[in-house]
Amino acid sequence: MKKEGKLTPKQEAFVDAYIETGNATEAAKRAGYSEKTAGAVGAENLKKPKIKQAIEARQAEIHSERTADMAEIMEFLTSAMRGELTDENVVVEGAGDGISEARIIETRISSRDRLNAAQQLLKRFPRQMDVAEQEARIKKLEADLKAMEDEQAAANDDVVIIDDWMCENDNENTSS
Repeated sequence: MKKEGKLTPKQEAFVDAYIETGNATEAAKRAGYSEKTAGAVGAENLKKPKIKQAIEARQAEIHSERTADMAEIMEFLTSAMRGELTDENVVVEGAGDGISEARIIETRISSRDRLNAAQQLLKRFPRQMDVAEQEARIKKLEADLKAMEDEQAAANDDVVIIDDWMCENDNENTSS
């Protein structure tokens, strides 16, 4: 009988790999679970109270004043996105007589870095635009489905009788 709260060696390996990667499927693979079941096992492991507690305890052990927390990361990314951060750049200028001098100047971070920060921030928030886009797609699909159903109902109401018996003499269709 297993002791309550004690993790199996595979679960310990899962916890270690999850702390390292932050990805449940990858952690399950590294812990030795099969490729086919790694996704399901990883998701299931994250729901188990003793594994969740082990992950939280391990994270608390490695957290220190030198480790950024989520709030600090969010503040940094927001500052970067808003262009509030600067970079130090070395500029070499000619001083005359073939001599050049280097100096350091501060410049705002590039628009590429700002865009990257914005993308990193979006990953950390539920994407409201995606939700709105999905809702719009669902409404459009529902409208298309209703139109198709109405069209099909209308087609079922219209009865078309085709008499394709040919007269022997005229080769024309006749109707009764």
